[in-house]
Amino acid sequence: RGACHKGPINYEPTRLFIMAALSAKPLESKIAPSLLACDLSDMAGEAARVMDAGADALHIDVMDGHFVPNLSWGPPVIKKLRQRSDAFFDVHLMVSDPLAYVGPMADAGADGFTFHVEAATDPCDVVDAVRAASRPMVVGVALRPDTPVEALDALWRDGAFLPDLVLVMTVPPGFGGQAFMADQMPKVEALRRRFPTMDIQVDGGLNLATVEVAARAGANCIVAGSAVFKSDRPAEVISALRDGVETLALHKPARKRGGMVSSWRPRAESFEHPP
Repeated sequence: RGACHKGPINYEPTRLFIMAALSAKPLESKIAPSLLACDLSDMAGEAARVMDAGADALHIDVMDGHFVPNLSWGPPVIKKLRQRSDAFFDVHLMVSDPLAYVGPMADAGADGFTFHVEAATDPCDVVDAVRAASRPMVVGVALRPDTPVEALDALWRDGAFLPDLVLVMTVPPGFGGQAFMADQMPKVEALRRRFPTMDIQVDGGLNLATVEVAARAGANCIVAGSAVFKSDRPAEVISALRDGVETLALHKPARKRGGMVSSWRPRAESFEHPP
């Protein structure tokens, strides 16, 4: 498990910044509406609408037309959106060469960089590049439905698991509006047993019914697209999704916390940008 080490790497200050943010609070419910389901003619307005409704982050899907057949947007769009929003940008890269996106995403203002283990020749190289980027970013690794949990074994070094977050896809990646795949929950359960305090995210077909299944399995980070953006009452939907995670995954009394700023949502002014 130390085979991916390529020599000394200077993780300072990014590694300490991210680890401090992640360890500052216990495991939390984190709701990230997926912009793929928003009104794309008013992306900035839609982003503000769901953040004002209590979301913790904006989930931004980047698709290259190769790793998945669909195309979405890239760094230029994200950079423009960053000018209009200080939300946490949870970027999910469905791309064939995630290493090539590290610098552009840092420059665009990404706060989270989640790449697919299936797309990386050496996933440790991707993690190392993100840690060394000009902007601190939470590192996530994603699994397609047909990829076993054992694929994550390549991401251990010296007895430590390198990513900060694992994303379990509950639909085939590439398109929104698909049906939730409950047969992916054994992956979530296995990950939660192994990583009791790690953020485990699920993405695909999440709504007020399926969030219960995901939360019972141990997911604390919920990506929801249509359920939030297509609702006339997004604050109520986000609150209900959060309550599902709070009660079933975190075993806390249900409570509504609209507008909460979580440890997963650092404000823009928290970052020191290079000149």
